[in-house]
Amino acid sequence: MSSSNAAAAVQAGTASGGRASGTEIENEIGQKGEGTFSTVLTCRLADGRMAAVKRMKSLFRSWEQVNSLREVQALRRLNPHPNIIQLYDVKYDPASRRLDLICELMDMNIYERIKNRKHHLPEALVKIYIYQLCKSLDHMHRNGIFHRDVKPENILIKDDVLKLADFGSCRGIYSKPPFTEYISTRWYRPPECLLTDGRYSFKMDMWSVGCVFFEVSTLYPLFPGQNELDQISKIHDVIGTPSAELLAKMQTGSNHTKHTFEPKAGVGLKHYLPHCSDECIELMEGLLKYDPEERYSARQALKHPYFKEQRDADKRSQRQKEDPLNASTASRRHSGHAAAPASTQQGRRGVLPHVSQKSSQPPKATATSSQNSYYQPSSSSPAKQQKSTVKTNAGAARRRRHGKGPAQPQSISLLANQAKSGPSGFPMTTKGYGPSKSQAAAGGGGGGGGSADSSLPPISFSTKTKRKPKLAKGGKSYNQPGGHLPKLGGIKKGY
Repeated sequence: MSSSNAAAAVQAGTASGGRASGTEIENEIGQKGEGTFSTVLTCRLADGRMAAVKRMKSLFRSWEQVNSLREVQALRRLNPHPNIIQLYDVKYDPASRRLDLICELMDMNIYERIKNRKHHLPEALVKIYIYQLCKSLDHMHRNGIFHRDVKPENILIKDDVLKLADFGSCRGIYSKPPFTEYISTRWYRPPECLLTDGRYSFKMDMWSVGCVFFEVSTLYPLFPGQNELDQISKIHDVIGTPSAELLAKMQTGSNHTKHTFEPKAGVGLKHYLPHCSDECIELMEGLLKYDPEERYSARQALKHPYFKEQRDADKRSQRQKEDPLNASTASRRHSGHAAAPASTQQGRRGVLPHVSQKSSQPPKATATSSQNSYYQPSSSSPAKQQKSTVKTNAGAARRRRHGKGPAQPQSISLLANQAKSGPSGFPMTTKGYGPSKSQAAAGGGGGGGGSADSSLPPISFSTKTKRKPKLAKGGKSYNQPGGHLPKLGGIKKGY
């Protein structure tokens, strides 16, 4: 490279706000592609990186003209983003008035990926591509720019990474229409571009995404019209003609000839996509809505159930960046790896979640008599045992009152009854249970000063049968649907 060109390159890097060192073109390897307004070259930079250099065919008079170029402004605003082509530097040579945009080098575009293929791409790979394309457009639209020329040739890939490129046709979302009518490639042009005099919006990008989505899934274009009239006819063959109201709304304020179409029901997208899932077809139909107001935005497309796996992967990646330690644990759990050992869990949480700290089994018998063994005091404190027994008996009383459960409780805590009656070891003589006559004669009465003995017979239960519940209106018992519980005062105390 000559010394004058090197000086110009340094001046260009400094004026563009980029790095002057490392981005100079050291060697032009060859031409990678050519378009209407530019030629793309493969070059090696001074720092050893390979890059794609977009060399404009137009000549520029000054840096002011370069900086006013929409593509330069868009790339500076949108970079960096994982799905937007990265701009390394802007090189302008005042002597030759040549402008070079130095960008990262990708492997191929989507058209080259599907060209001459005999078998469909895996749907999982198609899903990854379209998800990244929607992310790039969502980023663009949120930054107030829409592309206007989304097509397979402008979508670049490297391995499984997709990046949107060629922003020469972009416009601001908040610019007032009408825009240029003959924008975008005809096959990917939406109906509002074909039927109006440039009255379209950023939703035109989403129509183009739907067309690209179909082409990547089937390996052939969806609407390959020969001219504008043939283009709109092919659209109607697939998705049908619009209603008269929609057509009138789209052409409001347009100077075009008012179009009328014979009603036609399209064959539908599913006819061409027998190998695709229902969610895939549903998303594609949402992107190819005739009415731009009903058409999916990029944000709505990203939230579609079709992209659930990709959204989950993004969340895991974000957690990994924020907290690598916890994210790695969650990732192992998600991938089906074994959980941590029980000892580790116990040390971290104090106790395993499935192990109860309180045993639900009754205390083991310690007395020799099998009849008295269940009534031996447990090792817990008297206050806790009394509280537990009171709650149990209260619940049993409620169940008996409403006709549920046994007529009498099946176990009475001896220690709780001691708290009621004293140290005799027997409950007070109330309905249902009390000391037997032989025990009373032996001095074991409720107010006596004797102590409980393990040889005493078990506490006797009353043989009184359960009282039937009263019937509510309509002959239903209170514990049946439609019955009404009586007031507490209506039930005799001690029942």
